[in-house]
Amino acid sequence: MKKINTIILGLCFTALSFGQNAIKTEESQLKELIIKSFDEIWSELNSKNIDKYYTKDFLLLENGEVWNNDTIAKYLDKAVLKKPKPTRVNSIEIIDVKVSNGTAWIAYKNHAVFTVDNKIIRKAYWLESATAILTENSWKLDMLHSTRVKNE
Repeated sequence: MKKINTIILGLCFTALSFGQNAIKTEESQLKELIIKSFDEIWSELNSKNIDKYYTKDFLLLENGEVWNNDTIAKYLDKAVLKKPKPTRVNSIEIIDVKVSNGTAWIAYKNHAVFTVDNKIIRKAYWLESATAILTENSWKLDMLHSTRVKNE
């Protein structure tokens, strides 16, 4: 009897361990989604990456304005033409990630440093939250809410 209880207990711990690893994997994927989306869309000013990271009905709530993918693409396409083009380096600090049934919520701090010729021309800081959905191929952001924070 002790042998059966030990086996059952071992199976339960193994199942719990696999469940925790799956959650950690999803959290890692979501953290990577946030970081890569900012690097490959906003730092590179690359509107072609919008479909890679955002759903078709994505909304950005930015300081009282509502942007969709078209708004973002127009902004990026215009910004890429400005000279000199600043370099943007993002620093993302994840606050919390919650995952449930193919949807996720992520809260994070976003710091960006803008430079031209290795000289800092601007620093920006946002407190942000995002929601994501698990699509057939990967996680995609469907909403991002961004609040500017005064410089620390």
